[in-house]
Amino acid sequence: MMSYEQQMIAKLAMPQRGQIQAALLQQMLARDGVIKEFGESETVVDELADQFGLNSMQRHAVLETVYRKENRVKKSSLWHRILFRAADELSRQGLVSRPTATFHLTQRREWMLTEKGFDAALKLCDIPATRRDSLLVASFEVCKIARGIINRSKPTRYSPIDTSKVARPKRTSSMLRRRGFRRAVVEAYGFRCAVCGLKINAPDGLTWEVEAAHIVPNHAKGRDDIWNGIAMCRLHHWAFDAGWFTFNESFGVMLSDSLRHLPADYGIFGTYDFLRALADTPATLMLPAHQRWHPDITAIRRHNHHIFSRRAIR
Repeated sequence: MMSYEQQMIAKLAMPQRGQIQAALLQQMLARDGVIKEFGESETVVDELADQFGLNSMQRHAVLETVYRKENRVKKSSLWHRILFRAADELSRQGLVSRPTATFHLTQRREWMLTEKGFDAALKLCDIPATRRDSLLVASFEVCKIARGIINRSKPTRYSPIDTSKVARPKRTSSMLRRRGFRRAVVEAYGFRCAVCGLKINAPDGLTWEVEAAHIVPNHAKGRDDIWNGIAMCRLHHWAFDAGWFTFNESFGVMLSDSLRHLPADYGIFGTYDFLRALADTPATLMLPAHQRWHPDITAIRRHNHHIFSRRAIR
């Protein structure tokens, strides 16, 4: 025998739960891995209704619960209830975290993709699994690593070298650690390049131009933490890793004297010279608002000594 809720769903020909679950996973992928609880003011509620072509009756149908002892009737939106049940089932399958668990991690009441849910969402959206490592989309596991990095207290005697790093870590743990590091650093810098200030993402919202650069490189066992990381656009990340520029202990930009020997037509975008422009005006690193996230001076010194190409112009 069908429940009152099931009867309402059948009577109004509401979408099947499996269809809604698939739509939720796709929406979460497009929304940085999260969806807020299904409140009246949340746009995703109406967007999903539009996606399924719900009519006015389907959108505004209410469930009535009678509390006889209290002599009152509670009314709740059927569509909101259906969305909640679909998300709740996804959490039972291990594809999303519940808002209570997400709140404990991020202080926001949201449904969040797990790594398993991330894989399922990629498949539903026909996005190759080979792209997953390049996407900045949040997952519960990655955010847990990122929160640990962000909230960690800096040791009194900090070293940017992680002597425990293995040459060939397990692929899964390495990928999660790498993505957690990237998430923490990019968030700390507000998703913009610390050198030029560029901030832009792809039209689908899945990827950002900015990357998390290690100051002491990963191949040199540089730590995956906030003090050994700087957010940079791809171009400045490459130039930093190549040794074209570094920073002094006041976080001012220093350019390699090798620039004097660089052909005049190198590094030019139209009339913009991305390297020489740093020498024309005083340039300092655009740091995170919280000083506890600023790069470590020891790490910068190692970059200056081991990677920066000879002495600087200034």
